Amino acid sequence: MNTNIVLVLVLAPFLGFLINVFLGKSLGKTLSGVIGTLSVLISFVATVYFFGGIAAQPEGIKISLFDWIQISNFSVDFGFQLDQLSVLWLLFVTGIGTLIHMYSISYMHDDANMHKFFAYLNLFIFFMIVLVVGSNLLVLFIGWEGVGLCSYLLIGFWYKNQEYNDAAKKAFIMNRIGDLGLLVGIFIIGNLFSTLDYASLKTAISSATDIDMYMLSIAAFALFIGACGKSAQIPLYTWLPDAMAGPTPVSALIHAATMVTAGIFMITRLNFIFDLTPYVQTIIAIIGAVTALVAATIGLIQNDIKKVLAYSTVSQLGLMFLALGLGAYEVAVFHVITHAFFKACLFLGSGSVIHALHGEQDMRNMGGLKKVMPITFATMLIASLAISGVPLFSGFFSKDEILLVAFHQNIPLWVVGSIASIMTAFYMFRLMFLTFFKEFRGTAEQKSHLHESSSLMTIPLIVLAILATVGGLISLPGNSWLNGYLIPILPKLATAEHHFGTTEYTLMAIAVVGALIGIGLAYSKYIKQNSVPVADAEITGFAKVLYNKYYVDEFYDALFVKPINFLSQFFRDTVETGLSSLVYGFGKVTNELSYQGKKIQTGSIGLYLFVFVLGLCAIISYLFLAQ
Repeated sequence: MNTNIVLVLVLAPFLGFLINVFLGKSLGKTLSGVIGTLSVLISFVATVYFFGGIAAQPEGIKISLFDWIQISNFSVDFGFQLDQLSVLWLLFVTGIGTLIHMYSISYMHDDANMHKFFAYLNLFIFFMIVLVVGSNLLVLFIGWEGVGLCSYLLIGFWYKNQEYNDAAKKAFIMNRIGDLGLLVGIFIIGNLFSTLDYASLKTAISSATDIDMYMLSIAAFALFIGACGKSAQIPLYTWLPDAMAGPTPVSALIHAATMVTAGIFMITRLNFIFDLTPYVQTIIAIIGAVTALVAATIGLIQNDIKKVLAYSTVSQLGLMFLALGLGAYEVAVFHVITHAFFKACLFLGSGSVIHALHGEQDMRNMGGLKKVMPITFATMLIASLAISGVPLFSGFFSKDEILLVAFHQNIPLWVVGSIASIMTAFYMFRLMFLTFFKEFRGTAEQKSHLHESSSLMTIPLIVLAILATVGGLISLPGNSWLNGYLIPILPKLATAEHHFGTTEYTLMAIAVVGALIGIGLAYSKYIKQNSVPVADAEITGFAKVLYNKYYVDEFYDALFVKPINFLSQFFRDTVETGLSSLVYGFGKVTNELSYQGKKIQTGSIGLYLFVFVLGLCAIISYLFLAQ
């Protein structure tokens, strides 16, 4: 019974992909969207079924479909594993995925390739499910590479725009760099323990007495490099802001619920390995904190509404990695869940705004939209309050726990995380004030067409706003349902203390004051002073550095892209030209020899007999002399 339901859960989106690939065009736009949405909804319903039953099976459900690799004492099966961690991930992957599919029916309705879009979305969800439910690292790697492929297809979906193609290629290539690290980690772990199965790895590590800690640390660091690629941490973060080039539902899917959470999932799944490598954990925490701060500073000055949200995603992911590096895996998972709610709401809300403005994304050309788009405004306001850490919204609880853990373990990282959080509140309400308040700054034609989005777009926004409001209830301070649920995955939670004292409440107050300061600064600048960001050409000083993202892309271009292009041109123009001349030279010699050889083909029998006799005499002479 369980096997069949697991297969339905995994394969339903793949079936939707196949239907839309082969029949989508003939089915029509709306029907192809409905089929794509229902296929993900089926997976969500199956996940809810397992969520209800997993409490009675704390050890989880494991299904082995067939033996995959068998070499000496090393074996890997193709199997799926459903436990507390995978079910939690599936809930927001398939749940939010369903809402994004539903939203896309209206958002993409005018696109001629709508069936192809839903095919790619379904394939994306399928590979993410495979990544989450795989029972070993090789099955995870299939899903890992699959979501990378789908991100390439979806970011570059509007392929007639060369910038979108470049963004898709950038995402694909930078993820391949991280994926090489993941592969190295997998190979080392397979060599150390002769297994890649999660349960077997945990048993082998807990019972081993002579683990090669040096190689295990290298493996953990290599795995972290893989996580940096997927979850956009320094230095492999620059692809994610560019990923907003695709249709807005793609941005919501990548940034909120699927691909970027893969790194956090993998590290949490292998927590028993990272717990043994404290130096790697320290690196993870530092990289996470620095990423959170750097991305937040860039977000302060961006004017593209989706770029602001993209850098906020990078910053929030940095906070999650800060928690992972401090060993607070459950806190990172908590923030992943709440972030999925409010970030999906924010991206879909920005899509609603862009849809109403016929593609306009520059906040300098917006303003005054709260009157004509009240639902979009209200839902994005709730999500902005959540991401800013305002009580009693979901982000307040999860972000506060990260800062709390950081304060108790590493005060400098707490300071960095706190500054990043204050900046988050500022740039999110900068976005809200520039987009929805004061007077409309766009064209008269845009103003005449302003309208609230259809119910297919606003219903997902409302649901996500509700979740962004109440999502924090799953892990209240001192009374966390989530921590109790994750005890089979993170056994140390069974003995962890969750008391709150003066220090904890003081830290919560500091975090709240910080959020209010950020909001207040944004209000003062963009409401009271009625400030509007200047044109790109007028940006000067350090603001220009921030606007150009610290010139990291230019640095990578100078360090990697241009030298590789120069090398390729050298081989094309010099080496390949020389090789071509050499090859053509052999051809010319052969042609000349054949041309000279043709001259002896006269057709004279007497000449042929004369040559024959000369040859015969030569052979006899050779044989005679050889004796």
